[in-house]
Amino acid sequence: MKKTISQSMLSFILNGISILTLLFLMISLLFYGSVSRKLTTANEQRFGLTYNANRFMNGSAYLTNEVRAFAATGQQEHYDNYWNEIDNLKNRDKGVAAMQEIGITSEEQKMIDNMSELSNTLVPLEDEAMKNVQAGNMQAALDYVYGTDYSSSIAQINTIKEDFLAALDTRTLARVETLERNARSIETAMFVALLFVIIIQLINIVTMKVRVLRPIISVRDQMSEISQGNLSAEFPLTPSTSEIGMLVASIHETKQELKKYIHDIDSKLSEMADGNMDLVIGDDYRGEFLPIQNAMRQIVDSLNAALSRINLTAEQVSKESRRMASDAQILSSGAVAQASAVQELSSSIQELSTQVDRTSEDADTAQKCSTDAASLLMASNDKMSDLASAMENISNASQEIGGIIKTIEDISFQTNILALNAAVEAARAGEAGKGFAVVAEEVQNLANKSSSSAKDITELIENSIKMIKQGTSLTMDTTNSLADVMVGAKQATDLIEQIAGSATQQSQALHQLTAGMEQIAGVVQTNASTAEKSAASAKELQNQSEELKVSVHKFRLKNHR
Repeated sequence: MKKTISQSMLSFILNGISILTLLFLMISLLFYGSVSRKLTTANEQRFGLTYNANRFMNGSAYLTNEVRAFAATGQQEHYDNYWNEIDNLKNRDKGVAAMQEIGITSEEQKMIDNMSELSNTLVPLEDEAMKNVQAGNMQAALDYVYGTDYSSSIAQINTIKEDFLAALDTRTLARVETLERNARSIETAMFVALLFVIIIQLINIVTMKVRVLRPIISVRDQMSEISQGNLSAEFPLTPSTSEIGMLVASIHETKQELKKYIHDIDSKLSEMADGNMDLVIGDDYRGEFLPIQNAMRQIVDSLNAALSRINLTAEQVSKESRRMASDAQILSSGAVAQASAVQELSSSIQELSTQVDRTSEDADTAQKCSTDAASLLMASNDKMSDLASAMENISNASQEIGGIIKTIEDISFQTNILALNAAVEAARAGEAGKGFAVVAEEVQNLANKSSSSAKDITELIENSIKMIKQGTSLTMDTTNSLADVMVGAKQATDLIEQIAGSATQQSQALHQLTAGMEQIAGVVQTNASTAEKSAASAKELQNQSEELKVSVHKFRLKNHR
């Protein structure tokens, strides 16, 4: 087979180059549209910046002209025009805002700020000039607006204006020119790409005509001959590795295969027409012709095997019907036994359901008792809390009593000192102080007894405080224990509630199971009845299969190898 490049690969290469070029053209067109939009935007921004810059500058010049005209003529119209520009028109502010919105550089903003600052220095001079005009001092007003300071500031503003306009025009013009150059470059690339696509398509047309259309016309003529049944027509094309060459090879092979199939079918049908059914059908058919070969094989095999299968089937039906009758009888006996077992199981489940109902009732009673016990424990816990509070109050009172005893000891000590002092003074007084010495001695004895009693009372109080503390500690321990008992009682109550709920659910489930077992018992009774009927039907089927077997044996069948 001759080797040559395939038509599809050649077409893929040429069309691929065209598609890539068209993609480049489309991308260039998108870039051209983007550059055109940017160019339009740049021109609009250039116009807007120039317009608003002139608006800003004209606003400043308008204010200067109006204030000078008012100073020269004194006409109220110029005064009103000045303040109308300041208060209403605001061309300077609006122009700056518009330029900032469009976009200006920091240097341009700096120039605007310088012009604004210089303009602000003119405001006081303009105010003084207008005040002098209103006062009738026309010459003084002219000196303010035509003086050296005013004129110098105006000259500086004009200089900055010229620099600002020049810088603004240079920047915007450079961007516009750059975008125009980009647009022209893209237009040139688009023209070259379009010309390249046209050349590739012309080459593609010529190639398709020579390498595709002419061979396809020959293939069409040859296929027309084949469709009319002429398999011997001349076909001048030779096979190759291209798609058309492979198609030509397929046509040659198709003609050979069709001739082979026609010859084989003709010979087989002739033998079948002569009555020879003992034929062997080969396996050399391919593709869509396989059904024909399979059909011929099935015709031969079916005619030889049909009655044999009927005979075998009748034998099997007879055997299976006898087996079915025996199985149906066994099934009927088993169904009766199953019905009895289901009845006993249903009785057991009924008894179990009664026991579970009793358990559920006992669980409800236990739940109620547990709830009552928990309520009593809560009341006991509240009483223990009150007892702990009372013990704490007693402890505090005991502390206060200890303070009082301390005060009594202090009083006894002071009384003893006073008694000693009185005894000393009585001794100094001699005979005259003997009676006073007796009293002092009695007071001292009383103080000593009070001190001794206070010590005894203090000891008793301290013992009482220790016992109160011990009682308080025991009360707190008891309270904590009751709290733990409360937690345990709560857990026990919750568990009993869960047990009661589970017992209720078990009771409900057993009721449902009892109802299901009753349904099963009904179904089993029905199955037993049906099994008896099936046994009778199987017996009838056995009789009919015996009759079919006798009928099939009347045929004389061919022996199979």
